[in-house]
Amino acid sequence: MVTRRVRAPHFDFAALRRELDLPDRFPPEAQRAADEAARTELSDRPDRTDIPFVTIDPIGSRDLDQAMCLSRRPGGYRVHYAIADVAAFVRPGGALEAETWRRGQTIYLPDGNVPLHPVALSEGAASLLPERTRAAVLWTIDLDQDGATVETRVERALVRSRQQLDYDTVQGQFAAGTAAEPIALLPEIGTLLTERGLDRGAINLPLPEQEIERDGAGYRLVLRAPLPAEQHNAQISLLTGVAAAGIMLAGRVGLLRTMPPPESAAVDRLRAAAHALGIAWPAGTPVGRVIAAVDAADPRGAAFLDAAAELMRGAGYTAFDGDLPEQSGHGGVAAPYAHVTAPLRRLADRYATEVCLALTSGQEPPQWARESLPKLPKVMSGTDRVAGAAARGAVDLTEAVLLAHRIGEEFDAAVVDVDSPRRTAPAPANGADGRQPGGTVALDEPPVRARCTGDLPLGERVRVTLVTADPVKRTVQFQRK
Repeated sequence: MVTRRVRAPHFDFAALRRELDLPDRFPPEAQRAADEAARTELSDRPDRTDIPFVTIDPIGSRDLDQAMCLSRRPGGYRVHYAIADVAAFVRPGGALEAETWRRGQTIYLPDGNVPLHPVALSEGAASLLPERTRAAVLWTIDLDQDGATVETRVERALVRSRQQLDYDTVQGQFAAGTAAEPIALLPEIGTLLTERGLDRGAINLPLPEQEIERDGAGYRLVLRAPLPAEQHNAQISLLTGVAAAGIMLAGRVGLLRTMPPPESAAVDRLRAAAHALGIAWPAGTPVGRVIAAVDAADPRGAAFLDAAAELMRGAGYTAFDGDLPEQSGHGGVAAPYAHVTAPLRRLADRYATEVCLALTSGQEPPQWARESLPKLPKVMSGTDRVAGAAARGAVDLTEAVLLAHRIGEEFDAAVVDVDSPRRTAPAPANGADGRQPGGTVALDEPPVRARCTGDLPLGERVRVTLVTADPVKRTVQFQRK
């Protein structure tokens, strides 16, 4: 993995926390409920601690939702995927459940997370930490040799992770051929699942992400491309989410993660952008395969992927009970899909999981879960906006602090987006929204992405001058003369 790093002075994110009204502690009643639940013995379930699970997460993670064990079986593969059984610790109708509804999901910030559940559960009794026997929801998914699902089983069980791994370590093990048996098949299975997804029209945007890391008393900004190990790991989660959606649709009750398919006009615009940028798009090739072949490190490739983000619009949650929803698919997955694999960090997963457990055992979903389904889309939509604002606000602040002392300097950058003619046509000097015409540039170092005014050739490298870096307003702007 190649990263670009730059040091930042010490600062905190208190203003952003206040702006987003993020809680700094749990109400006493909710905290007490979590502490009591953490001491609960959960032994009344099948013992599957013989399965040699491992977890794969970012370095330093403590809220471990998933553990996996992959193996061959006659004619294909078996995926054991253990998910933290959060519902075993959160009493319906109690103070802790009410507080998780207020929070919706874990919010990640550089100076500390705002967890969905108290640490006693999220990083303790409910987390699938290594060498601890834990309550879990165990998904067993059998695949044929081509990666197609042939059988799915869901049950509550006791599991025990053998080791906590991180993506960098796992990627190195894959390269050296030394990966442990529980995950040795991950590249093989992940590649099969990726290919199946592309065949049915799935779209994956492999965009490098700006991440903020601690650096002594301060922070540094890192541009990080997803490792193959991360992409393979994500395929196991997607596999489980697709299986969950199928169970709920067959049972005519549940909660789906939905997104409309890309609009034909958006695909046409992307095809035009590909032509302008010199990106190959052979006749008849699905958009997902074109995107998968693009080099994100190339300026023209980065500009194309930035334009491709327009295809991924309108994601939300859809609850149903009885009548099936008109829109049940997810445009990015190209199949019905549900969130069930991150209950420590995301509220909706707990309820969708309970529905799947009930339906696969031939029972009706518990009333507390069923009654919650129609309320979840609004709650999750709201908390998704907060999580997005927190992530973007943290990066904006870091960029501004990094560059505040460098006004007037020139930087090398790639042009990844330009204003459309519709926005800039009304006036020669300013856009329709009052801004000067321009677009977005991505700097080489530090890895900043910001607004730039001037004549910008899409997908080309340019020299730009920093004209604004305001940590208070969290704004950065460049100019190309």
